[in-house]
Amino acid sequence: MSLRILAKNVRRLRTAKRLSQSALADEAGLSLPAIRSLELAKQDPQSRTIQAIAKALDVKLHELFQPVRELRTVRFRSAKRLRTRENVLAEVARWLDDFNFLEECLSNKIQFRLDEVCGQYSRDRLVSLALLCRKKLGLNDKEPIYDIRGLIEHAGVKLFTVSVATDGFFGLSVGKEDGGPAVVVNEWERISVERRIFSAARELGHLLAHPESFDVAEDGEIKVEEKEADCFAGHFLMPNDGFRKEWEKASGLGFVDRVFKIKRIFRVSYKTVLSRLLEEGAVDNSIWMKFNIAYQRRFNRKLSFKEDPMRLDSVEPFGMRQFDFYEDRFKRLTREAVEKDKISLSRGAEMLRIGIEEMQELFQNWEVVT
Repeated sequence: MSLRILAKNVRRLRTAKRLSQSALADEAGLSLPAIRSLELAKQDPQSRTIQAIAKALDVKLHELFQPVRELRTVRFRSAKRLRTRENVLAEVARWLDDFNFLEECLSNKIQFRLDEVCGQYSRDRLVSLALLCRKKLGLNDKEPIYDIRGLIEHAGVKLFTVSVATDGFFGLSVGKEDGGPAVVVNEWERISVERRIFSAARELGHLLAHPESFDVAEDGEIKVEEKEADCFAGHFLMPNDGFRKEWEKASGLGFVDRVFKIKRIFRVSYKTVLSRLLEEGAVDNSIWMKFNIAYQRRFNRKLSFKEDPMRLDSVEPFGMRQFDFYEDRFKRLTREAVEKDKISLSRGAEMLRIGIEEMQELFQNWEVVT
């Protein structure tokens, strides 16, 4: 066994669970010096020590010895310091390796269709970049995007979801050099589906507009680039021509109902709609207060409201549901690999991060309808 791999995994998993070395020692029934010695890779531990640590960390034994590929061309920036950063990167690396393996063994790799668009922008032309991207993907300048996951994957970008309990991280992206391009979205339960959709578009914007910023060593947000990605995402999801057309068609509705209708058509948050009205010069900054007052009158309740449309809001009125942003291609490739005997059922379970019993049930469900 590799003592260094073991030491690194124990430290990474302990940190992700927010356990001190002392707390892990108590949970595992070991001494603090034993944990310290292990994490410093000073001497090989006994098998019972490793078993106790695996149980305390609630992981399978083999996970402690599994080498983790280090990603380098990653844009993983967050508004808050993340204890789980290393763990998220390890999970993304494993997923990318599995995804690329499946594509190779099934001869089903999708080429990146937006390569020629990368870097073709200036800070005053982000709207044009969003429209050019839509055109390359076969969308006109008015239609909504009904399935952003499918659209992004059809463009040759892998898409993955993780659940990280924080409002300081919404997503990350990975360059081609590390097995991408890939987009990873935080699907923590307090993050609305609208925000997840926006985050997917936002990370696509980073892939296209900021290829020089993909460095895993950088973890702090660059406000200018974040605003540029926000601009790209807003116009990618809700192009101006389509927005104006639908906004005019809904002119007979009250203010609040009109906003919610547009929100539903383009699958964005109500704050994204208000931001576009502000960007278009149709309203002034008092729009936030006016909408809040109008909402209270219409529904007799208050909004949990912040004027920044890109921040996490615990409530998205009349929000979308989980199945409006649901994983597809990776699971489909896993099913195909299992059915063609390219991988075993247990390997499929490992790839999908589920137990063997759940995998067997899933396999039976696959056979219900072909």
